[in-house]
Amino acid sequence: MLHDLFHNVGYTTSFLRQLIKLKDVTPIINRKKMIIQIIKLKSELSEEELLKTAKEREPRFKAIPGLLQKYYVKLGQPGQYGGVYIWDSKESLQSYRESDLAASIPQAYKLIEAPNIEIMDVLFQLRE
Repeated sequence: MLHDLFHNVGYTTSFLRQLIKLKDVTPIINRKKMIIQIIKLKSELSEEELLKTAKEREPRFKAIPGLLQKYYVKLGQPGQYGGVYIWDSKESLQSYRESDLAASIPQAYKLIEAPNIEIMDVLFQLRE
């Protein structure tokens, strides 16, 4: 029965074998699945202007419930930047996506085109 439970939530057989060695698997069963959101965008802003805008908006992002971390990144081409968001759940991500803060990104960062957005479920975390 426990074997079926773990397979239903996507754990592999090798992972299940490792779990058998554990005495208490309750924390693993009850853990929420984290979500990674990657946004790639093209902006009219210079790097300095983009950083200034990001720093001005930083307190609003820090206040978002369920946002565990956000990384601001520079991509390989001029004017291309991104954000890597780590969410505690799909519900937190969805709440943010429906917010005024999310809706303000195109204008705040003077986007040239619609951003490329990828959403991923975290299967395994190396460090706690």
